[in-house]
Amino acid sequence: MARVTVEDCIDKVDNRFELVLLASHRARLISQGAAITIDRDNDKNPVVALREIADETLSPDDLKEDLIHSLQKHVEVDEPEPDPASLLADDATTATADEDDDQPETIAFDRMSEEELLAGIEGLVPPEKSDDY
Repeated sequence: MARVTVEDCIDKVDNRFELVLLASHRARLISQGAAITIDRDNDKNPVVALREIADETLSPDDLKEDLIHSLQKHVEVDEPEPDPASLLADDATTATADEDDDQPETIAFDRMSEEELLAGIEGLVPPEKSDDY
């Protein structure tokens, strides 16, 4: 049984921390049933993962992409932007629909006069100054 050390893998993956992340991710994949690319030789999954990285049977870049994808909780999907011509057509149809409706809107907002607004502003008390700020 050949021993696999970090020195065998460090020329494939420069950063030791990244090497540990990639090897542990690959070991988890193997334990979940992923096919191994080398002979097991009665080794445990972390050793098999390190041997795969050392023998370059797996690309570290592919492992890194797979690790990143497995850690993502929300994958952002780029939706195509709407066609500007269709936006103009939609605006024209809504404008004619608004002209056709002579019914009053049912949405009502609270109205406030200028005097009421000024009285409300004057009634506000400025914050007290303290030595903490």
